[in-house]
Amino acid sequence: MALPVSRRGLLGGGVAAAGVAGAFLAGRSSEGATAEPDGPLSYAFRGEHQAGIVTPAQDRLHFAAFDVTTESREELIALLVAWTEAAERMTAGGSAGPIGPVEGAYNLPPDDTGEAIGLPPSGLTITFGFGPGLFRDADGKDRFGLADRQPDALTTLPHFPGDNLQPGRSYGDLCIQACAQDPQVAVHAIRNLARIGFGTVAVRWSQLGFGRTSSTTTSQSTPRNLFGFKDGTANLKAEESAALDEHVWVAADDDAKAAWLAGGSYLVTRRINMTIEVWDRQPLGDQEAFVGRSKDTGAPLSGGGEFTEPDFDMPGSDGPVIPADAHVRLVHPDLHGGARMLRRGYNFVDGTDDLGGLNAGLFFIAYLRDPRTHFIPIQLLMAKQDALMEYLKVTGSALFAVPPGTAPGEYVGQALFA
Repeated sequence: MALPVSRRGLLGGGVAAAGVAGAFLAGRSSEGATAEPDGPLSYAFRGEHQAGIVTPAQDRLHFAAFDVTTESREELIALLVAWTEAAERMTAGGSAGPIGPVEGAYNLPPDDTGEAIGLPPSGLTITFGFGPGLFRDADGKDRFGLADRQPDALTTLPHFPGDNLQPGRSYGDLCIQACAQDPQVAVHAIRNLARIGFGTVAVRWSQLGFGRTSSTTTSQSTPRNLFGFKDGTANLKAEESAALDEHVWVAADDDAKAAWLAGGSYLVTRRINMTIEVWDRQPLGDQEAFVGRSKDTGAPLSGGGEFTEPDFDMPGSDGPVIPADAHVRLVHPDLHGGARMLRRGYNFVDGTDDLGGLNAGLFFIAYLRDPRTHFIPIQLLMAKQDALMEYLKVTGSALFAVPPGTAPGEYVGQALFA
């Protein structure tokens, strides 16, 4: 059992923070957690893989993408070191800086913004990723001496049919995913990491999310999306070690020039607006036909329970009982060489649009071993044939390489700069 930690009590800097983080979870694994006496979870920042991937999906998200504004490789490395130290402190329940929000000199700004004073860790995970622009700018210039280490799979995602991308909601040189059970804890993490990065990076876009739209462990029930359907029934789970090795974790021999990414993954984000008001006027039978599942139980229309494998050959009164353009059919691994991905997206509601409709939808997040085989073909088929696409509009898109976890004494992504 870990000792209780407060964000005012864990203020001893990187060494002390590392010691407390180790008390939460011994060894190089970020997939376990320890509960404090009053219940909240803490996940170790350091481990074989970054936390926030197979970690049980939390309820709240704050995601941010950044443009690197410096031209100095040394300044970029210094930022990653500072981000690593701050992330380790915050995920263990401490402050962003080594001093704290109220313990510093009165004539200087505090090194933590203070809105998380007294709050527990709340299962906070912080996950970092590198975008294509970190390696080459739009003109192909090698920005930081990293171009020869850019993975072949790390490129700007294609513009899929039906995409209505907003540049201000897409792309980025770096990304940070902060997930927690308390939204204030997640916002505090991103706010402080952005503050630390001032002068070296600038926020390009960010997204708040609530209500996870998938489960990442067998202990979690399947949640519902804003269309009211259970989402992510067939999602990869943390307990499927062999499947994770096959579909999520990058292997050392996947790309000779990107050995630094071994044990990491690729992160796809897609901001998918749902035309809520139009959907809400569709008959229940049509809604179920578009998805291919029962809205009540989540079972495939071919029968059984939620986790029953769909029978795509079962005849109905007018063609197959699961329509040819049903979502569940078009994204099924059988149509894509068995390719699977680990999803951990979130609902979002960002007020209303200019027409008074809800600006709402799904912030899609997926981790996968290779976007060229595990995402792009699936998304392309979905964009062309999926009946759900009539009710979806993709407004943001990005791809990042997520380095493996960090060992004691390392900073995130250190192998890339070695």
